[in-house]
Amino acid sequence: MPTDPFSLFDDWYAEARDSEINDSNAMALATADEQGRPSVRMVLLKGHGPEGFVFYTNFEGRKAEQLLANPNAALLFHWKSLRRQIRIEGRVEPVDPMIADAYFATRSRDSQLGAWASDQSRPLESRETFIHRFDEQKSRFEGREVTRPPHWSGFRVVPDHIEFWQDREYRLHERRLFKRAGQGWDEGLLYP
Repeated sequence: MPTDPFSLFDDWYAEARDSEINDSNAMALATADEQGRPSVRMVLLKGHGPEGFVFYTNFEGRKAEQLLANPNAALLFHWKSLRRQIRIEGRVEPVDPMIADAYFATRSRDSQLGAWASDQSRPLESRETFIHRFDEQKSRFEGREVTRPPHWSGFRVVPDHIEFWQDREYRLHERRLFKRAGQGWDEGLLYP
C-alpha cells in the first residue's frame, strides 16, 4: 500500500476513471470569503501531482474573488461506485500563465468561446442573452485561433492535509491522513 499520498491518489484516481460513469475528475471546492462565510461548488480536476491539484475558472467570478482574498481551500472527491472519498486542504496559488495557455488550447473551440462570452456568476437576464454573446464571440474569432481571455486562468491547491476515506461495513470506515511535514509527509489513521 503506497505511503506517498500522491501515489495513493494516482491509484485511487485510476480506479475512479474506470468505474465512474461521469466526471471522475469532479471535485467539490470549498472556499470562504473575507468574513469567513463558506461556499462550495463542483469543479473539474485538470492536473495533479506533488505540486498540487489544478482547476480552471473565470477570475472575475465569485470563487476566484474568494480565493484571491482568502487563498485557502478544501477539495473533496467522492467516488460513490468505489465507496471512497479523498479530502484535501491547503493553500491556493494561481497557475503560471503559460500553463493556463497550454490547457486553454486543449479545450474545445465552443468551450473557448464560452469563456469569452460568460460573465461567470453574475446575473443573466435570459439564456438568449448568453447565446447572443456566444454567437458574437464566434463571429469575432471566425477563421482565427481563440486565445485565452485575460480574466480566465487556473488555480493550484497545494495540500497540507490529504485524507483517504474508505467505506467499510457497519460504519467501521478506514481513514488515512497525510499531513505535510517539511518536504515530506507524516501519515496516521483517524477513527471513523
